[in-house]
Parts: sequence; C-alpha cells; structure tokens
Amino acid sequence: MSQHEVSTRDRLLTAAKKLFLEKGADQVSLRSVNAAAGVNPGAVHYHFGSREGLVTALLERELRPLWAGRLEALSSNSGTEVAVREMAAALTEPFAELVGTRDGRVLCHLLARTALPTGQLPGAPSLFTPAPFEVLVGRALPGLSPQEVTERCRLAFDLVMQTYGRPLAKMPAESWAFPATETVVAFVTAGLTAPSRQVT
Repeated sequence: MSQHEVSTRDRLLTAAKKLFLEKGADQVSLRSVNAAAGVNPGAVHYHFGSREGLVTALLERELRPLWAGRLEALSSNSGTEVAVREMAAALTEPFAELVGTRDGRVLCHLLARTALPTGQLPGAPSLFTPAPFEVLVGRALPGLSPQEVTERCRLAFDLVMQTYGRPLAKMPAESWAFPATETVVAFVTAGLTAPSRQVT
C-alpha cells in the first residue's frame, strides 16, 4: 500500500468518525464521507470494499489501543480462577472506560450494532474476534468442553456489548446510568466459571 493510499484511508476514516459522532452512523451516507474527505465518490468502496468495511476499519483504529496488550498480558497466566476474573476485567473495563465520554458511547453503540449479529466485527483482525479470548478461557478452565467455552465466551461478549453499547437505543450519545464495573466483571466471571453442564 502506497503512502498516498494510506493517507486517503486515514482521511476517509477521520471524516467518517467526525460525521458518525456528529450525526449518528445511520444518518451518514458514503457519499458524504467521500465528500468530507475531499476524495472521489468511489473512494470508500475502493479502500474498504463497503460501508461495513469502513465501519470495521474505523472501530479497529479507534478501539484497538484500549484492548492492545490486555489479553497478551494475560496469556502468560497459569490458569487459576483469579486469571479468569482478570480476563473478565480485560473484556469489560475498556467498555466501561469508553462510555465515560459522549464520543465513547457513540463508538460503543456502533460496535454493538455492528458486532452483535454475528458475535464479531465482519472481516476484523484476530484482536477483534472472540478466538483469543476463547483460547485463554479454555486454558484456564480445562474442565469445560470446547463447545461450552465457545458458548460462554459468546454470552460474555453479548452481555458486555448489550450493557455498554445499548444497540437498540436511538440516542447512543445520551449519558445513561451504567452498572458498576466491578458488578459486570463479577457477573461475567461467575458465568465463565459456572460448573460444567457435562455429567462426569
């Protein structure tokens, strides 16, 4: 990718972020993103393939710093119950931080609306899929079957995104009363560490 292409991508992402935060993603057309970035009408499709690709790239750029290093730091843990709580915290705390600001609430809302239908961002790199989290949970809780690990991780992601992203809300920028972070972490931890349904 040339420096010019990188620059155009960045301009499109910056323009999309500004418009999404101002108007809400549903009210922003790709034509307006291209116009705000000062590029030709087909630029979003050329660089991102689709509106979905643009949203995924924007969320990755904006949210990666919040998660970067958290799961990597946990990967060296030995797999005790404390480690599971730390995993729950690594999943929950970035969302709790995000919703502290108006812009963060809008991004959380966009993330929830984009990722909840399938459990992950379409076409996102591995950091933004449940797979790394599932590996850590499976290692920490060897008594669970792979299917149970997948199901519990999916439920944990859904719970956290529903709690902080409010995907059905019409006013994502509004400041709601969110549950205490420790309460959400404890709830996720309890769900992940509940006894296996398998009969031994």
